[in-house]
Amino acid sequence: QGLQLFSALPAPVLPTGSSSSVGSTGCVHHVENMGRSAASAAEMVTKQRDFFYSETEEPHVIRRGEILKKHPEIKGLMGHEWRTKYVVGATVALQIFMGWLTLEWSVPAFIVALYVVGATANHSLFLAVHELAHNLGAKSMWANKLISMMANLPIGIPYAINFKPYHMEHHRYQGRDGIDTDIPTRLEGWLISDTATCYVDHTIRKAAFMFCQIFAYALRPMCIKPALVPFDQWMLLNYCVQFSFDGLMAWIFGPKVLWWFIGSTFFAGSIHPTAGHFIAEHYVMEGKTETYSYYGPLNMLAYNVGYHNEHHDFPNIAWSNLPKVREIAPEYYDNLPQCNSWFGTLMRYIFDDSISPYSRVKRGSKNE
Repeated sequence: QGLQLFSALPAPVLPTGSSSSVGSTGCVHHVENMGRSAASAAEMVTKQRDFFYSETEEPHVIRRGEILKKHPEIKGLMGHEWRTKYVVGATVALQIFMGWLTLEWSVPAFIVALYVVGATANHSLFLAVHELAHNLGAKSMWANKLISMMANLPIGIPYAINFKPYHMEHHRYQGRDGIDTDIPTRLEGWLISDTATCYVDHTIRKAAFMFCQIFAYALRPMCIKPALVPFDQWMLLNYCVQFSFDGLMAWIFGPKVLWWFIGSTFFAGSIHPTAGHFIAEHYVMEGKTETYSYYGPLNMLAYNVGYHNEHHDFPNIAWSNLPKVREIAPEYYDNLPQCNSWFGTLMRYIFDDSISPYSRVKRGSKNE
Protein backbone atom coordinates (compact mmCIF):
# COMPACT_ATOMS: atom_id res chain seq x y z
CA GLN A 1 0.00 0.00 0.00
CA GLY A 2 1.06 3.58 -0.55
CA LEU A 3 2.70 5.54 2.22
CA GLN A 4 0.50 7.84 4.27
CA LEU A 5 2.33 10.85 2.92
CA PHE A 6 0.13 13.68 4.02
CA SER A 7 -1.34 12.53 7.31
CA ALA A 8 1.20 14.39 9.42
CA LEU A 9 4.14 16.73 9.20
CA PRO A 10 7.62 15.20 9.18
CA ALA A 11 9.59 15.11 12.38
CA PRO A 12 11.46 18.38 12.91
CA VAL A 13 15.22 18.38 13.41
CA LEU A 14 15.82 18.53 17.14
CA PRO A 15 18.63 20.50 18.76
CA THR A 16 21.33 18.61 20.60
CA GLY A 17 20.23 17.42 23.99
CA SER A 18 16.51 17.45 23.39
CA SER A 19 14.35 14.38 23.17
CA SER A 20 11.11 13.49 21.46
CA SER A 21 8.45 10.86 21.28
CA VAL A 22 6.38 9.90 18.26
CA GLY A 23 2.62 9.65 18.70
CA SER A 24 0.24 7.37 16.86
CA THR A 25 -0.28 9.90 14.08
CA GLY A 26 3.42 10.07 13.31
CA CYS A 27 3.72 13.62 14.63
CA VAL A 28 6.60 14.42 16.95
CA HIS A 29 5.80 15.50 20.50
CA HIS A 30 8.57 17.29 22.40
CA VAL A 31 9.27 16.08 25.89
CA GLU A 32 11.61 18.94 26.61
CA ASN A 33 10.71 22.63 26.30
CA MET A 34 7.00 21.84 26.40
CA GLY A 35 6.13 25.50 26.77
CA ARG A 36 7.54 26.33 23.35
CA SER A 37 4.91 27.53 20.87
CA ALA A 38 3.93 25.42 17.90
CA ALA A 39 5.33 28.04 15.56
CA SER A 40 8.71 28.02 17.29
CA ALA A 41 8.86 24.25 17.19
CA ALA A 42 7.99 24.25 13.53
CA GLU A 43 10.83 26.67 12.82
CA MET A 44 13.24 23.90 13.76
CA VAL A 45 12.33 21.95 10.64
CA THR A 46 15.15 22.03 8.12
CA LYS A 47 14.15 24.08 5.10
CA GLN A 48 14.91 22.91 1.58
CA ARG A 49 17.18 25.70 0.32
CA ASP A 50 17.89 24.27 -3.10
CA PHE A 51 16.37 21.89 -5.59
CA PHE A 52 16.99 18.17 -5.59
CA TYR A 53 19.34 17.17 -8.40
CA SER A 54 19.45 13.93 -10.34
CA GLU A 55 21.85 12.87 -13.07
CA THR A 56 19.82 9.77 -13.89
CA GLU A 57 17.30 9.48 -16.71
CA GLU A 58 13.76 10.39 -15.72
CA PRO A 59 12.08 7.28 -14.29
CA HIS A 60 9.14 7.01 -16.66
CA VAL A 61 11.12 6.09 -19.76
CA ILE A 62 12.83 3.25 -17.92
CA ARG A 63 9.64 1.94 -16.32
CA ARG A 64 7.69 2.19 -19.59
CA GLY A 65 10.18 -0.08 -21.33
CA GLU A 66 10.11 -2.63 -18.53
CA ILE A 67 6.30 -2.72 -18.36
CA LEU A 68 5.84 -3.07 -22.12
CA LYS A 69 8.35 -5.93 -22.17
CA LYS A 70 6.53 -7.74 -19.38
CA HIS A 71 2.95 -6.69 -20.26
CA PRO A 72 2.74 -6.05 -24.03
CA GLU A 73 -1.07 -6.16 -23.79
CA ILE A 74 -0.94 -2.59 -22.45
CA LYS A 75 -0.49 -1.46 -26.05
CA GLY A 76 -4.14 -2.35 -26.54
CA LEU A 77 -5.10 0.47 -24.14
CA MET A 78 -3.50 3.16 -26.26
CA GLY A 79 -5.65 5.52 -28.25
CA HIS A 80 -8.30 8.18 -27.86
CA GLU A 81 -11.48 8.16 -25.75
CA TRP A 82 -14.56 9.03 -27.82
CA ARG A 83 -16.61 10.05 -24.77
CA THR A 84 -14.33 12.97 -23.91
CA LYS A 85 -16.07 15.45 -26.21
CA TYR A 86 -19.44 14.68 -24.63
CA VAL A 87 -18.11 15.16 -21.10
CA VAL A 88 -16.56 18.46 -22.19
CA GLY A 89 -19.80 19.58 -23.84
CA ALA A 90 -21.83 18.78 -20.72
CA THR A 91 -19.39 20.68 -18.50
CA VAL A 92 -19.46 23.73 -20.77
CA ALA A 93 -23.28 23.64 -20.75
CA LEU A 94 -23.25 23.43 -16.93
CA GLN A 95 -21.04 26.50 -16.67
CA ILE A 96 -23.22 28.54 -19.03
CA PHE A 97 -26.30 27.49 -17.04
CA MET A 98 -24.65 28.38 -13.72
CA GLY A 99 -23.48 31.73 -15.09
CA TRP A 100 -27.11 32.55 -15.94
CA LEU A 101 -28.58 31.05 -12.75
CA THR A 102 -26.38 33.04 -10.37
CA LEU A 103 -26.81 36.46 -12.00
CA GLU A 104 -29.10 37.76 -9.25
CA TRP A 105 -27.67 35.82 -6.33
CA SER A 106 -26.30 37.55 -3.25
CA VAL A 107 -22.52 37.88 -3.06
CA PRO A 108 -22.06 35.20 -0.34
CA ALA A 109 -24.22 32.67 -2.21
CA PHE A 110 -22.44 33.54 -5.47
CA ILE A 111 -19.01 32.98 -3.92
CA VAL A 112 -20.03 29.62 -2.43
CA ALA A 113 -21.44 28.44 -5.76
CA LEU A 114 -18.37 29.77 -7.55
CA TYR A 115 -16.04 27.78 -5.30
CA VAL A 116 -18.06 24.56 -5.10
CA VAL A 117 -19.48 24.30 -8.63
CA GLY A 118 -17.69 26.80 -10.88
CA ALA A 119 -14.14 26.08 -9.77
CA THR A 120 -14.67 22.32 -9.85
CA ALA A 121 -16.15 22.50 -13.35
CA ASN A 122 -13.42 24.76 -14.72
CA HIS A 123 -10.69 22.65 -13.19
CA SER A 124 -12.22 19.67 -14.93
CA LEU A 125 -12.00 21.66 -18.15
CA PHE A 126 -8.33 22.46 -17.44
CA LEU A 127 -7.73 18.73 -17.37
CA ALA A 128 -9.82 18.18 -20.49
CA VAL A 129 -7.47 20.59 -22.27
CA HIS A 130 -4.57 18.57 -20.84
CA GLU A 131 -6.09 15.34 -22.16
CA LEU A 132 -6.67 16.88 -25.58
CA ALA A 133 -3.11 18.20 -25.71
CA HIS A 134 -2.12 14.52 -25.87
CA ASN A 135 -4.55 14.02 -28.80
CA LEU A 136 -6.62 11.62 -26.70
CA GLY A 137 -10.08 13.00 -27.43
CA ALA A 138 -10.34 12.23 -31.14
CA LYS A 139 -8.47 10.50 -33.95
CA SER A 140 -7.19 13.62 -35.72
CA MET A 141 -5.02 16.40 -34.35
CA TRP A 142 -7.31 19.13 -35.69
CA ALA A 143 -10.36 17.57 -33.99
CA ASN A 144 -8.51 17.50 -30.66
CA LYS A 145 -7.65 21.19 -31.06
CA LEU A 146 -11.26 22.12 -31.80
CA ILE A 147 -12.56 20.17 -28.80
CA SER A 148 -9.92 21.83 -26.61
CA MET A 149 -11.16 25.24 -27.76
CA MET A 150 -14.66 24.20 -26.71
CA ALA A 151 -13.30 23.17 -23.30
CA ASN A 152 -11.55 26.54 -23.10
CA LEU A 153 -14.80 28.54 -23.45
CA PRO A 154 -15.93 28.84 -19.77
CA ILE A 155 -12.33 29.47 -18.69
CA GLY A 156 -12.70 32.95 -20.17
CA ILE A 157 -9.09 33.39 -21.35
CA PRO A 158 -7.70 31.68 -24.47
CA TYR A 159 -4.96 29.21 -23.63
CA ALA A 160 -5.82 25.79 -25.11
CA ILE A 161 -3.46 26.09 -28.09
CA ASN A 162 -0.65 27.69 -26.07
CA PHE A 163 -0.74 24.95 -23.46
CA LYS A 164 0.25 21.98 -25.63
CA PRO A 165 3.87 22.84 -26.58
CA TYR A 166 4.82 23.63 -22.99
CA HIS A 167 3.19 20.48 -21.69
CA MET A 168 4.89 18.27 -24.28
CA GLU A 169 8.25 19.69 -23.13
CA HIS A 170 7.32 18.76 -19.57
CA HIS A 171 6.84 15.15 -20.65
CA ARG A 172 9.90 14.91 -22.89
CA TYR A 173 12.30 16.73 -20.58
CA GLN A 174 10.91 16.28 -17.07
CA GLY A 175 13.01 18.24 -14.62
CA ARG A 176 15.27 19.90 -17.19
CA ASP A 177 15.96 23.44 -16.02
CA GLY A 178 14.84 26.05 -18.52
CA ILE A 179 12.92 23.46 -20.58
CA ASP A 180 10.39 21.95 -18.18
CA THR A 181 8.43 25.06 -17.23
CA ASP A 182 6.51 23.10 -14.58
CA ILE A 183 9.59 23.59 -12.36
CA PRO A 184 9.36 26.69 -10.13
CA THR A 185 11.96 29.37 -10.83
CA ARG A 186 14.66 30.47 -8.41
CA LEU A 187 12.88 33.81 -8.20
CA GLU A 188 9.85 32.01 -6.77
CA GLY A 189 12.11 30.20 -4.30
CA TRP A 190 13.73 33.47 -3.28
CA LEU A 191 10.45 35.33 -2.85
CA ILE A 192 8.68 32.55 -0.96
CA SER A 193 11.41 30.79 1.02
CA ASP A 194 14.86 32.38 0.92
CA THR A 195 13.72 35.76 2.21
CA ALA A 196 11.20 34.41 4.73
CA THR A 197 12.19 35.47 8.24
CA CYS A 198 10.45 32.78 10.28
CA TYR A 199 7.99 29.88 10.11
CA VAL A 200 4.94 32.15 10.24
CA ASP A 201 6.31 34.39 7.49
CA HIS A 202 7.16 31.35 5.34
CA THR A 203 3.70 29.87 5.89
CA ILE A 204 1.92 33.12 5.00
CA ARG A 205 3.98 33.45 1.82
CA LYS A 206 3.24 29.89 0.76
CA ALA A 207 -0.46 30.37 1.49
CA ALA A 208 -0.50 33.56 -0.58
CA PHE A 209 1.27 31.77 -3.41
CA MET A 210 -1.19 28.88 -3.32
CA PHE A 211 -4.13 31.29 -3.30
CA CYS A 212 -2.80 32.90 -6.48
CA GLN A 213 -0.97 29.92 -8.00
CA ILE A 214 -3.04 30.09 -11.19
CA PHE A 215 -0.99 33.15 -12.19
CA ALA A 216 2.33 31.33 -11.72
CA TYR A 217 1.02 28.30 -13.60
CA ALA A 218 -0.15 30.49 -16.49
CA LEU A 219 2.67 33.05 -16.66
CA ARG A 220 5.78 31.02 -15.81
CA PRO A 221 5.97 29.20 -19.18
CA MET A 222 5.65 32.44 -21.14
CA CYS A 223 8.36 34.10 -19.04
CA ILE A 224 10.82 31.20 -19.30
CA LYS A 225 10.30 30.23 -22.95
CA PRO A 226 8.27 32.97 -24.66
CA ALA A 227 9.31 31.88 -28.16
CA LEU A 228 8.22 28.24 -27.81
CA VAL A 229 4.71 28.87 -29.15
CA PRO A 230 4.65 30.74 -32.47
CA PHE A 231 1.60 32.79 -33.34
CA ASP A 232 -0.15 30.77 -36.04
CA GLN A 233 -3.63 30.21 -37.44
CA TRP A 234 -4.59 27.86 -34.58
CA MET A 235 -3.69 30.41 -31.93
CA LEU A 236 -5.52 33.10 -33.86
CA LEU A 237 -8.58 30.85 -34.08
CA ASN A 238 -8.38 30.10 -30.33
CA TYR A 239 -8.33 33.84 -29.56
CA CYS A 240 -11.18 34.63 -31.98
CA VAL A 241 -13.38 31.80 -30.72
CA GLN A 242 -12.74 32.63 -27.07
CA PHE A 243 -13.31 36.37 -27.24
CA SER A 244 -16.37 35.85 -29.47
CA PHE A 245 -17.81 33.53 -26.82
CA ASP A 246 -17.04 36.02 -24.06
CA GLY A 247 -18.70 38.80 -26.05
CA LEU A 248 -21.73 36.65 -26.88
CA MET A 249 -22.24 35.70 -23.23
CA ALA A 250 -21.96 39.35 -22.15
CA TRP A 251 -24.44 40.39 -24.87
CA ILE A 252 -27.00 37.71 -23.95
CA PHE A 253 -26.73 37.75 -20.14
CA GLY A 254 -24.93 41.01 -19.39
CA PRO A 255 -21.27 41.63 -18.46
CA LYS A 256 -21.84 40.25 -14.95
CA VAL A 257 -21.83 36.70 -16.31
CA LEU A 258 -18.12 37.03 -17.06
CA TRP A 259 -17.47 37.21 -13.32
CA TRP A 260 -18.73 33.64 -13.12
CA PHE A 261 -16.34 32.36 -15.78
CA ILE A 262 -13.25 34.28 -14.64
CA GLY A 263 -14.01 33.69 -10.95
CA SER A 264 -14.39 29.97 -11.60
CA THR A 265 -10.99 29.94 -13.29
CA PHE A 266 -9.33 31.81 -10.42
CA PHE A 267 -10.68 29.53 -7.70
CA ALA A 268 -9.98 26.46 -9.84
CA GLY A 269 -6.30 27.30 -9.59
CA SER A 270 -6.36 28.52 -6.00
CA ILE A 271 -6.69 26.73 -2.64
CA HIS A 272 -9.23 24.26 -3.99
CA PRO A 273 -9.28 20.47 -3.52
CA THR A 274 -8.87 19.74 -7.22
CA ALA A 275 -5.96 22.18 -7.49
CA GLY A 276 -4.00 20.02 -5.08
CA HIS A 277 -2.81 17.95 -8.01
CA PHE A 278 -0.57 20.86 -9.12
CA ILE A 279 1.52 20.16 -6.01
CA ALA A 280 0.84 16.46 -5.53
CA GLU A 281 2.08 15.34 -8.93
CA HIS A 282 5.77 16.25 -8.78
CA TYR A 283 6.72 17.98 -5.51
CA VAL A 284 9.12 15.79 -3.52
CA MET A 285 7.19 14.56 -0.50
CA GLU A 286 8.95 11.27 0.19
CA GLY A 287 12.71 10.79 -0.15
CA LYS A 288 13.54 11.91 -3.68
CA THR A 289 10.48 10.48 -5.43
CA GLU A 290 9.49 12.96 -8.14
CA THR A 291 6.11 11.70 -9.39
CA TYR A 292 3.16 10.59 -7.26
CA SER A 293 -0.20 9.07 -8.08
CA TYR A 294 -3.48 9.77 -6.32
CA TYR A 295 -6.21 7.10 -6.51
CA GLY A 296 -9.02 8.89 -4.66
CA PRO A 297 -12.55 9.91 -5.70
CA LEU A 298 -11.63 13.32 -7.13
CA ASN A 299 -10.29 11.50 -10.18
CA MET A 300 -13.91 11.18 -11.29
CA LEU A 301 -13.96 14.96 -11.80
CA ALA A 302 -10.44 15.22 -13.16
CA TYR A 303 -10.05 12.81 -16.08
CA ASN A 304 -8.08 10.44 -13.84
CA VAL A 305 -5.12 12.82 -13.78
CA GLY A 306 -4.38 11.42 -10.32
CA TYR A 307 -3.03 8.31 -12.06
CA HIS A 308 0.02 10.42 -12.72
CA ASN A 309 2.77 7.83 -12.72
CA GLU A 310 0.65 5.82 -15.11
CA HIS A 311 0.05 8.91 -17.26
CA HIS A 312 3.74 9.79 -17.50
CA ASP A 313 4.65 6.19 -18.21
CA PHE A 314 2.03 6.01 -20.99
CA PRO A 315 1.00 9.51 -22.13
CA ASN A 316 -0.77 8.02 -25.16
CA ILE A 317 -3.32 6.17 -23.00
CA ALA A 318 -6.57 8.07 -22.43
CA TRP A 319 -8.00 8.88 -19.00
CA SER A 320 -10.56 6.07 -19.09
CA ASN A 321 -7.88 3.39 -19.45
CA LEU A 322 -5.29 4.67 -16.96
CA PRO A 323 -6.74 2.62 -14.05
CA LYS A 324 -6.33 -0.48 -16.22
CA VAL A 325 -2.59 0.16 -16.46
CA ARG A 326 -2.31 -0.20 -12.72
CA GLU A 327 -4.56 -3.28 -12.79
CA ILE A 328 -2.36 -4.96 -15.39
CA ALA A 329 0.98 -4.03 -13.81
CA PRO A 330 0.33 -3.56 -10.06
CA GLU A 331 3.86 -4.64 -9.19
CA TYR A 332 5.14 -1.39 -10.72
CA TYR A 333 2.72 0.99 -8.99
CA ASP A 334 1.33 -0.37 -5.73
CA ASN A 335 4.62 0.04 -3.86
CA LEU A 336 5.38 3.56 -5.06
CA PRO A 337 4.77 6.46 -2.65
CA GLN A 338 1.25 7.78 -3.18
CA CYS A 339 -0.74 10.91 -2.44
CA ASN A 340 -3.82 10.16 -0.35
CA SER A 341 -5.40 13.62 -0.45
CA TRP A 342 -5.04 16.51 -2.87
CA PHE A 343 -6.37 18.98 -0.32
CA GLY A 344 -4.08 17.43 2.29
CA THR A 345 -1.21 18.10 -0.08
CA LEU A 346 -2.10 21.78 -0.26
CA MET A 347 -2.24 21.98 3.53
CA ARG A 348 1.08 20.20 3.88
CA TYR A 349 2.70 22.52 1.34
CA ILE A 350 1.49 25.54 3.28
CA PHE A 351 2.19 24.39 6.84
CA ASP A 352 5.19 22.06 6.49
CA ASP A 353 8.24 24.30 6.70
CA SER A 354 10.40 21.73 4.92
CA ILE A 355 8.27 21.89 1.74
CA SER A 356 8.86 24.84 -0.59
CA PRO A 357 9.23 25.77 -4.27
CA TYR A 358 12.61 24.02 -4.05
CA SER A 359 10.94 20.66 -3.40
CA ARG A 360 11.36 19.58 -7.00
CA VAL A 361 13.84 17.38 -8.84
CA LYS A 362 16.00 18.92 -11.54
CA ARG A 363 17.84 16.76 -14.07
CA GLY A 364 21.57 17.28 -14.36
CA SER A 365 24.25 18.38 -11.94
CA LYS A 366 23.86 21.32 -9.60
CA ASN A 367 26.54 23.31 -11.42
CA GLU A 368 24.98 23.07 -14.89
